[in-house]
Amino acid sequence: MTTNLDTKLVGGIAGEFIIPSYQRGYRWDEEVTMLLDDINDIPDGAEYCLQPVVVRKIAESKYELIDGQQRLTTLFLLFSYIKTFRPKMNIKYSIDYEIRKNSKQFLSTIDFDNPKNNPQNIDEYFINKAVERIHEWFSKQEDADNTASLFADKLNNHVKVIWYEIDETEDAVSLFTRLNIGKIPLTNAELVKAVFLSRNNGIDERHQLEIVTQWDTIENELHNEQFWAFITNKDADLFPTRIELLFDLMADKPDNDRERLRTLFYFQKRIRTIQKDGGNKIDIWKDVVSYFQRIKEWYNNSELYHKIGYLIAVRQKALSDLISESSQCPKTKFIRLLDKWIADSILFEKYSDLSYDVPSERACIEKILLLFNVISVYTNGDQSMFFPFAQHKQKKGGWSLEHIHAQQSEGLKTAELWVEWLKLHVKSLKNIDAMRYDGLIKEIEASYENINRERFQELFEKVITSLDLEQTPEYIHSLSNMALLGRDENSALNNSTFDVKRDKILEMDKRGDYIPICTRRVFLKYYTSSEHNQIHFWGQADREDYLNAMNETLKPFLTLINKTI
Repeated sequence: MTTNLDTKLVGGIAGEFIIPSYQRGYRWDEEVTMLLDDINDIPDGAEYCLQPVVVRKIAESKYELIDGQQRLTTLFLLFSYIKTFRPKMNIKYSIDYEIRKNSKQFLSTIDFDNPKNNPQNIDEYFINKAVERIHEWFSKQEDADNTASLFADKLNNHVKVIWYEIDETEDAVSLFTRLNIGKIPLTNAELVKAVFLSRNNGIDERHQLEIVTQWDTIENELHNEQFWAFITNKDADLFPTRIELLFDLMADKPDNDRERLRTLFYFQKRIRTIQKDGGNKIDIWKDVVSYFQRIKEWYNNSELYHKIGYLIAVRQKALSDLISESSQCPKTKFIRLLDKWIADSILFEKYSDLSYDVPSERACIEKILLLFNVISVYTNGDQSMFFPFAQHKQKKGGWSLEHIHAQQSEGLKTAELWVEWLKLHVKSLKNIDAMRYDGLIKEIEASYENINRERFQELFEKVITSLDLEQTPEYIHSLSNMALLGRDENSALNNSTFDVKRDKILEMDKRGDYIPICTRRVFLKYYTSSEHNQIHFWGQADREDYLNAMNETLKPFLTLINKTI
């Protein structure tokens, strides 16, 4: 099948359109009001594109309308209503329903002042409903005449449709069926592909094969979850064709952009420009390949992978911005810029004062800990190891700041959780010194059957006191008592002391759960010097050694902003 794919101003649609009998009739109702609201909300001078209109030319200025008849009929009615304000306005197209012999005349003689119009069938009934909605909508406007003028300008100069004209040999019924059951995804990616593959401006069969082959290679690469997570925070499920993300990046398409087809317009504009200058659109495709190759080079370079991956993960920089910056300077300068942007991401007056208890400071703590994990993987001496951004971004429930040592019991609200917490900590008491804590252990075990909130709180405080070498609550919410852990871990773990958390985290690690490298190291006392090391507590010496390790790991970035953690 060959196609002629383009955008066309609504005001430029001309000819006679036949609605074939295999299609159902006109059925829009509330959709009419939605279309009017959408057009009304278009900012002055902005372009807006409606869904595709699929046609097959059957004679000069005569088309079989395969898909889009609801929109095209509604636009015809809208033009007809505007014409009541602007009688000299010319409506350039007509619509004729093959199954309704008088439909063309009915549409062309609608009386908007008396929108009942004596319907003779179900199609005419819904057309009348649409007429009523248009009439009511304009009647509610402060100045209907001025609104009609604004609509005329938008329809003639700013509102477009995707004009999808198929070859006369294509089976129209089969195409209509596939379109309407979602088998032809007219996404930006597929529309851009059609633009590149259409045989004009130097695109022959050889170039078509080249584009298709390279397209498939890029698409397959983007299905590597680690590669995808490196370049974006977006859910891959939002991109049925993943190469569309690449096109969006090249078009610098903002998130939540109102113009759904901005990416298509970007490539059409570039192709038209190069054609005017006598160039070939294959050169634009080569830019796509080159753009992808640069990202792939970054992915394969350990230093660039970790630094760029972090900046994207914390939304400090967009990949499109990084591509633009890298093209304007040598690699060494680009790496210095990456370091500066990383430093900017953790800029804070005094890190030792950061507190989990201050909501506005939690984001900074989380960035520091993520950076600590990313750079720890990068600098571990094994260049084959890469921080797993996919596991980090796909973590069920997301990530939270975990207190290394228990902070409070507020998250424990049921007898079942109280007993679970106490049983876990009896094990710790026995491991540390069963004889020393014999009395407390018996007291706890005797409370399982008749536990209540008051009794649990009393026992909770006794256990916390017993398993903490220092009674210094001011450090509880500090950076030195924080690590990254998944949100979906149970409440007993979140409120447990260091000893219990260590055992639980080791269990999780053994069964293959993803635990960030620095979180694992914290609970293995990796950062604690041998002279301070004891396995059951998280004390002042542990906290100091932990912060010293952060300072040493993040030193290249902290020195740029003259800070220490």
